[in-house]
Amino acid sequence: MTAQDPRRRIPGVDRLLARPWCRELTATHGRGWITERLRALLDDLRAGRLPVPDGDEGFAVLLRAEVARAELPSLRRVVNATGVVLHTNLGRAPLAGEARRAMAAVAGYGNIEFDLDSGRRGSRYVHCAELVRERTGAGDAVVVNNGAGAVALALSSLAAGRGVVVSHGEMVEIGGGFRIPEVVEAAGARLITVGTTNRTRRADYARAVEQGGAGAILKVHRSNFAMSGFTEETGLAELVALGAGSGTPVIHDLGSGLLVDCAALGLPHEPTPADSVAAGVDLVAFSGDKLLGGPQAGVLAGRTEAVARAKAHPLCRALRCDKVTLAGLEATLALYRNPERARERVPALRMIGTPVGEIRRRAEAVLAEVNGEVGGAEDRVRAEAEPVAGAAGEAGAGLGAEIAEGWSLVGGGTFPDARLPSAVIRLDAGEDADAWLAVLRAHDPPVVARSRKGQVVIDLRTVAPREDGIVAAALRSIGAKILPGG
Repeated sequence: MTAQDPRRRIPGVDRLLARPWCRELTATHGRGWITERLRALLDDLRAGRLPVPDGDEGFAVLLRAEVARAELPSLRRVVNATGVVLHTNLGRAPLAGEARRAMAAVAGYGNIEFDLDSGRRGSRYVHCAELVRERTGAGDAVVVNNGAGAVALALSSLAAGRGVVVSHGEMVEIGGGFRIPEVVEAAGARLITVGTTNRTRRADYARAVEQGGAGAILKVHRSNFAMSGFTEETGLAELVALGAGSGTPVIHDLGSGLLVDCAALGLPHEPTPADSVAAGVDLVAFSGDKLLGGPQAGVLAGRTEAVARAKAHPLCRALRCDKVTLAGLEATLALYRNPERARERVPALRMIGTPVGEIRRRAEAVLAEVNGEVGGAEDRVRAEAEPVAGAAGEAGAGLGAEIAEGWSLVGGGTFPDARLPSAVIRLDAGEDADAWLAVLRAHDPPVVARSRKGQVVIDLRTVAPREDGIVAAALRSIGAKILPGG
């Protein structure tokens, strides 16, 4: 370090702590925590990771910025501009306003295990059960804290210490490295695989059941991938008949929990929990935070006796939901009493059903706002490489922005073959695509987009209309922070 090195004028920790502006910070945040932040800042300055400020006020600015950064929560609100409706990494289904209000209402005290009529202890399992029974036709239901937990509880309560018969073609991985064989093992059961990857007949299941030791038959809905070609699988009704004849319970791992007609959303057929119950399964397991559109939860519905065994199992307590989750799920389920209202009020369903024309109009308005225009904008609309009409405005042109035909995805391990036509904003970033995405993520709140072949892609299907202005501001920040002259 030379005599002229600015790092020589970095003051010590005690000297800075004595400054009035630093005493204000310690009064608010505590001396110990501010001291830690200050030492981290000085380490960065001495290592040359930050330029040394000229005066006392410069140190104050740097420390306040460090405190603000350190105070940011690790779990933050983001704007999902990826076009993936049930984005697992972004929390899957956004909640309806009714669910948010219900969750906030019980954030203090709530009657989660208290009967208001009798004044005695109640059960947390009653709060969503009636609504699940209404929507599925089940004899009873129980809610736990996640979908995989619901499957594990079903297996453990009905087949612990015994075999579980599963088709080779349904040995799926549900994400995060968790696989059906591991779930079966964790539930204390033994896996019995039958059939082949592409073809499993009723006789394959029957042979396994007749050999003895089978505690349950598990049917797994392949929701996150599709098989075609030379395939054959055994239907749920056939398995129920086989189970009834042999006294073997049938469990259906359904996954998504869709409670409305797919056709109204423009999607291919997807089995519902009501279909499973009507087929006669003992238990059907589905998630609360996928196509149902509620908070993370796992639901078991089915025969009263099977649900009672699940409730009585020790694992049920280990997986039980808190009051806030139950309130949000109950409010979401209540919306399905009117399916048309559910399609309007449940954000995931509303996003899936949003017409392309509406998305395009919003995209035009966002680019108009980026361009500083008061009215609408006529932007270039094209399919992949072919121009169709219009031109981007000044700021949009600086970003290489255009509106193009694109595709959204349902996500959440559902509808693997379904692509939803959309209108996306594309920015020609070239080799700087990752840097542009980073600028969007650094916005407050962060905007998460995707990139493809050197282009940053923003799909407003998954952006709430009230967030369009946030997207426009984030796009302007690219021009301010990255583009020449910004």
